[in-house]
Amino acid sequence: MTMKRPVWAGRNYTLLTAAAVVTGLGSSGALIAAAFAVLQAGGSATDVGLVAAARTIPLVIFLLIGGALADRLPRHRVMVAANALNCVSQGAFAVLVLTGEPRLWQMALLSALGGTGQAFFAPAAEGMVLASVSGEHSGRAFAVFRMGMNGANIGGAALGGALIAAVGPGWVLAVDAAAFALAGLLRAFLDVRGVPPREPGHGLLTDLRDGWREVVSRPWLWSIVLQFAIVNAVVAAAEAVYGPLVAQEHLGGPGPWGLALAAFGAGTVGGALLMTRYKPRYLLRVGALCVFPLALPSAALAVPVPAGALAAVMFGAGIAVEVFAVTWMMALHQEIPEEKFSRVSSYDWLGSLAMVPLATALAGPVQDLIGRTSALWACSALIALLTAAVLCVRDVRQLRRRPDTTTVAAEAAPASDAAEPSEGTAELPGQVPVTGLPTSAAADDVTPH
Repeated sequence: MTMKRPVWAGRNYTLLTAAAVVTGLGSSGALIAAAFAVLQAGGSATDVGLVAAARTIPLVIFLLIGGALADRLPRHRVMVAANALNCVSQGAFAVLVLTGEPRLWQMALLSALGGTGQAFFAPAAEGMVLASVSGEHSGRAFAVFRMGMNGANIGGAALGGALIAAVGPGWVLAVDAAAFALAGLLRAFLDVRGVPPREPGHGLLTDLRDGWREVVSRPWLWSIVLQFAIVNAVVAAAEAVYGPLVAQEHLGGPGPWGLALAAFGAGTVGGALLMTRYKPRYLLRVGALCVFPLALPSAALAVPVPAGALAAVMFGAGIAVEVFAVTWMMALHQEIPEEKFSRVSSYDWLGSLAMVPLATALAGPVQDLIGRTSALWACSALIALLTAAVLCVRDVRQLRRRPDTTTVAAEAAPASDAAEPSEGTAELPGQVPVTGLPTSAAADDVTPH
């Protein structure tokens, strides 16, 4: 007995989802492999941080340029080119690790190339998934897409850890390079017939100003981007710095902390499953309310609660952030003109990432100044206060999901790069959200988690 795919899951949607799952499997393991490759070469914890920062810095620098470029060129071509760059950089990284002792500057340079590829990929990827399904199925389609990606991230991390222990980090990096190659090949087969050619722009700076005006003209948009610039930063500090220390001193070591992170990942899968059925009327009101649970993991670490209770809290936070992610995506899909998607998403990405390196760098000094427990309670309080402030914005509370398939984006442009006509329905563009918890720097696709 064979399983039939849903009628709304056409060729483009299937290709995009398959590519995202493939790169999720490869990149989750590669994050762990890169750290162990640095340590294996004799590097310190500081060196691991430097290699990670080398990837993040070009990602932040080139995001706005990538967004403007993706609104000028066919987005699927930008995505394929970015996948090719990531394939080459990860492949070279793997060769260095497998054939000798790589130097720190070499690993940092290759990581920077990977971050550059991601900076151009991420804005171009916005809207591609939802452009492949009709408007009435967009919420369910995106939830299923997210469920596949989150599952791939969980499985990829587990598989990557096992492979590193068995054959070493170099082979895991090689698998990631192959995953990028396969993903690029899948995206090269997207059906973009009938897509009108893009009109020449008026210059890069003009395009960036247009994108900025789109953001600042919508209070619901800039307020949530600003909120998550800080939320992402404090969550990153809590999870990357304080969490492992609390686990080491009070919970029994890395095992319970790994279980808590796995529970969070499982929660995101559960949240995606929930959103295949749930269609809230007030998109951002529901989404903003679901940000409050993100304050609970920091509070649980501040107590600290037992490992089992921490895992339960992380599971609930994973469900909540996934509900937010889908409602945020639906709001963007409904309100942002298609021809400006990539520019708007690049500002969203920039807001989500810009303060994360600063927060993780300051986490240690803040702990020394006020103590770890106080720092964790401060993280929790900041999340709660910022979320309450966002709910004071009228547009956040009152933005409604439209009951039909008509959107501002559809009125602006009836088709987009990945459009695949559905029988009896209008083709709608859309956008994948990037505002959310910190994304994996090696991840190929945009996934708040």
